Amino acid sequence: MSVLVRAGTGAVLTEAGARLLPHAREALELEERMRRAARGDRPRLRIGAQESLAHVWMPDVLAALEYRTGGTDTGADVELTVANRKALEQAFGAGELDLVFQYDNGIRALGPHAVVGHDRTVLVAAPNHPLARQKMVTSDQMLQYDFLVAEPGCTSEMLVDRFGRDLLAGAQLAVIQGSLSALLRLTGHGHGVSLLPELAVTRELQEGELVELRLAERIRPVSIVAQWRLRLGPGERTLHALLDVARRADPLPEVTRAARTARAS
Repeated sequence: MSVLVRAGTGAVLTEAGARLLPHAREALELEERMRRAARGDRPRLRIGAQESLAHVWMPDVLAALEYRTGGTDTGADVELTVANRKALEQAFGAGELDLVFQYDNGIRALGPHAVVGHDRTVLVAAPNHPLARQKMVTSDQMLQYDFLVAEPGCTSEMLVDRFGRDLLAGAQLAVIQGSLSALLRLTGHGHGVSLLPELAVTRELQEGELVELRLAERIRPVSIVAQWRLRLGPGERTLHALLDVARRADPLPEVTRAARTARAS
């Protein structure tokens, strides 16, 4: 039975090859774990996080994990990959990541996953932006200005789709092809406003580089979701320790408590 078929640009998987691929990835990962065990190396935990989370929250979580274990043995070598949602989902699906942290986009994750926290959703602009002088900003006022998103599928665009659709109906989206840092700099220079998780702009708000616009309409918090792979072997100990640390670092613990109470009642 063939698993590959030669094509003009290389080789492509047959249906049988596509069915075999997940098992082949698991076999390669198992071989890597066996090699590390034979060498006496610690297990490996490969983590992925959206740039919005890696901006402030993820480094604090990893530092808390190291502090919790006394800075000597976390149980596994932790590798962090920072990327956009599409890249993380592709890497996770390909078995290249063991655990990913992302903001909830409303699509239920497959496999083991859990909400580990919540974050405020804030609309930000430059201190000298015309809307920054308003005590309260309405949706009609926002429609007069560009609304910046870093790239299609980024966190800011996802938040618009989930929480700002009615608020920003008819707004002109200006897509900035680049990173979160580029989006923040352009927003800080007055090129538009942006809807972002508060964690992504904590430093900029504290330093006065950006200001939060007070909205007449309330925007709901967004969940932080962890998704992980099964059968991680010795690395599972570190995975569950990291999930516990992430929950303790919840930016809005009161929202999480309220959500758990609602589910239990």
